[in-house]
Amino acid sequence: MSDIATTRPDTDWHLPLLYDFLRESGAGMLVASHSRYVVDLNRDPSGKALYPGADNTEICPRSTFEHEALYRDGGRVSETEVAARVEQYWRPYHERLRATLDDMVARFGRAVLFDAHSIRGRVPRFFDGVLPDLNLGTANGDSASKDLADAMMETLSSGRYTTVCNGRFKGGYITRHYGAPPQNIHAVQLEMVQANYMDEVPPFDYQPDRAAELKELLGSLMETVLQWAESEN
Repeated sequence: MSDIATTRPDTDWHLPLLYDFLRESGAGMLVASHSRYVVDLNRDPSGKALYPGADNTEICPRSTFEHEALYRDGGRVSETEVAARVEQYWRPYHERLRATLDDMVARFGRAVLFDAHSIRGRVPRFFDGVLPDLNLGTANGDSASKDLADAMMETLSSGRYTTVCNGRFKGGYITRHYGAPPQNIHAVQLEMVQANYMDEVPPFDYQPDRAAELKELLGSLMETVLQWAESEN
C-alpha cells in the first residue's frame, strides 16, 4: 500500500475511547478490528452504491477521501482479493451483529442498533462546506421509529453542537440493512465531526478536554435511547 494509506487518515478514530462509558451500562459493543482500507464494514458486498449518483467509496477502497491512491501502482484490489477479504473480515462481523440483534429481540422484545462513526469536518469529495457537528441518520425514517429519532434529536440539540437528521449522511449499509422497525429492530447512525474530540491532522491525537463535553452529551443520548426502549415495553 502507499505511504498515505499507512497513516489511515479516513479512520473513525478513537470511538471505543469516546464511548467507553457504555461498557459500564451493559450495552454490547462490536468494534472493527481492521481499517476500512482492508474492507469497509459499512458497504454492501454486492457493490451497490450507498448514494447513487454521488462519489462513493468501494467495499475495498482504492483511494482515500482525498482521492489519493491507496496502492503504489494506483490500481484496485482484484475481485478475488475482494471476495477473500469479505469472507475473512466482513462476514464474521456481520454474522456476529445479526446474531446479537436476533438475541436481543428474543430476550427483550426489541433492539436498538447505534452505529457510531466520525469524519473530518471538511471532505470536499463528499460534501460542500463544513459538515454539522452531529449527523443522525435513519435512512430517511425507514430504519428506526420516528419517536426514537425525535427524542435523540431533542437530546443532541440540547448541547452547543450543530445537528441534523438525515442530512448528507442518512446511514450506511449497516443502518439500512439491519434497521427493521416492523421486526422491532431500530437502527440509527451518528456521524460526528472529529474536531469536537480530537485533532483532524496526523497523528490524530485524542483530546480529553475537548472530548469531555461531547462524552457527557453522548451519555445523555444513550439514556434517551434506553428510556425510549423501556417505555415501549
